[in-house]
Amino acid sequence: MYGAGVLRVSVVGNSGSGKSTFAAALAERVGVPWLELDGLRHQPDWTEMPDDEFRRRVASTVAGDAWVVDGNYPVVRDLVWGRAEVVVWLDLPRAVVMRRIVRRTLTRMVLRHELWNGNREPLSNLLSLDPQRSVIAWAWTQHGAYRERYLGVMADPAWAHLRFVTLTSDAETASFLATAT
Repeated sequence: MYGAGVLRVSVVGNSGSGKSTFAAALAERVGVPWLELDGLRHQPDWTEMPDDEFRRRVASTVAGDAWVVDGNYPVVRDLVWGRAEVVVWLDLPRAVVMRRIVRRTLTRMVLRHELWNGNREPLSNLLSLDPQRSVIAWAWTQHGAYRERYLGVMADPAWAHLRFVTLTSDAETASFLATAT
């Protein structure tokens, strides 16, 4: 796809943009390991893995020749992007993101789906307006912040070695996946 048998891709975007779904599909399509940063960071009872351990575990994954990593954690960005070849930014419209995040969150709550390490979406978070508790509030308040962040880093010479791909619709996402080899 982008090198002689090497593929290292970071997938970023707002909650609800489809990062994990896209990253898993990409990794499966090209036959490389996939790491979902949320699944590593959020330990049982929603306890966050300490930064030093998180960095150590991410560094171990990205030391490999080929992988797809999804997530937006600044604490490991230097590790992931330092080894990545491509950053795929899912920059979908806020209306699409919000529709997805509300549907996904309600489904997870009603069906009691496990997210990672025994964690489930608590019903109390649905009613919260605190972005630190509610993924819906987080997606709403962070949409513009992610756009600012990723437009800024794409212009930063520190990341000039990366190829940035911005996907702004489901059609673009599907097309990217269809052509990934």
